[in-house]
Amino acid sequence: MPQTSEAPAPAGARPSKKAARIHRAWFVAAVTFVTIIGAAAFRSLPSLLIDPLHQEFGWSRGTIGAAVSINLALYGLTAPFAAALMDRYGIRRVVAVALTVIAVGSGLTVWMTAAWQLLLCWGLLVGLGSGSMALAFAATVTNRWFTERRGLVSGILTAASASGQLIFLPLLSWIVTRYEWRPAAVTVALAALAVVPFVWLLLRDHPADVGLKPYGAKEFVEKPPPVTGAARRTVTVLLKAVRTGPFWLLAGTFAICGASTNGLIQTHFVPAAHDHGMPVTAAASLLAVIGVFDVVGTIASGWFTDRFEPRRLLAVYYALRGISLLFLPLLLAPPVPPPMIFFIVFYGLDWVATVPPTLALCREQYGEDSAIVFGWVLASHQVGAALVAFLGGVARDTFGSYDVVWYASGALCAVAALMALVIRRRPAVPVPTAALPA
Repeated sequence: MPQTSEAPAPAGARPSKKAARIHRAWFVAAVTFVTIIGAAAFRSLPSLLIDPLHQEFGWSRGTIGAAVSINLALYGLTAPFAAALMDRYGIRRVVAVALTVIAVGSGLTVWMTAAWQLLLCWGLLVGLGSGSMALAFAATVTNRWFTERRGLVSGILTAASASGQLIFLPLLSWIVTRYEWRPAAVTVALAALAVVPFVWLLLRDHPADVGLKPYGAKEFVEKPPPVTGAARRTVTVLLKAVRTGPFWLLAGTFAICGASTNGLIQTHFVPAAHDHGMPVTAAASLLAVIGVFDVVGTIASGWFTDRFEPRRLLAVYYALRGISLLFLPLLLAPPVPPPMIFFIVFYGLDWVATVPPTLALCREQYGEDSAIVFGWVLASHQVGAALVAFLGGVARDTFGSYDVVWYASGALCAVAALMALVIRRRPAVPVPTAALPA
């Protein structure tokens, strides 16, 4: 149950407010949830743009996939620097600027006439903005505001992106079908801007800002001073992490996670289903249903992570995902067959269920640097997504179908399951001999 009282703050700290029935951390988590939902609009649009842009401008699917690829890659590569920037300038400032950049990038696409403008607006600007408030944002909020229930909270915040997809994907698909793609791009821009006031007025950087201790903490935690040299610290943390085996295993498994979700299903499921005669609105609705069950699966995964071994959870998640992908080519048909519904439900439950155990392993292995390390692990997730977003379009242009991409991704998921199982536990720190009793 939420805590109902706070310990007195130490001398020199801001006085604690009267105990509330619900800890302030839960309100911060709620604002973070709403923020990620608002920003999730941009993630719902790429798969809906492939066919309209191909028809209007004659751009190949590989070219359009390249813009999505840049977006996804920058989403990941910006995340670790964003985590360090939040330590330097605060969560509110970084997130507010990121949302504004997303709105500008999406809004400018309505005037584009050349492919390079798509690469600039949707690839560069939206990629940088979205990466600045990626899952590293959720990790930073969780680490600062919570000592207990971290697995559950990380699961809830991860599910926010799926909730945004659930809200925006049917709406945007309807707008694209009825009014073409430009009003949909404007809708994304307005959704991002609408969240900025909530971030600025309601979000707080640290529990000490309001005189509270983190949820579940036994002692008051002073707010650390701003950390200078954000870029240097980010690179330094990476250089330390790459010397450890668990980093490469976590990065490798998460790259495959991104390849089989954002890069594959989110980008190419709608056009692939349309290739088999399924209406765009029907395919987009199925993708939105994935978002419904993603919320359930991710929150459940957070609950499981607090209770079970995260390595084994990851192995199960990846193995089942790989098996499901092998059957997908048999299920794409104009009348949606019942097994397709089963696939959608299962894939939704498994979509980002990998995030809470991956976050837990980062915390276990890297302690105070875990948010930045997770940012780099997330970068690998998005690089994997970017490669498949691009190669999937190339495969469709080359072979006339997506079948080879489904099968290859299923095999990669099997590899990820094996990699998760060999991640070693962090050894306990030995007690110095001099400290042992005689």
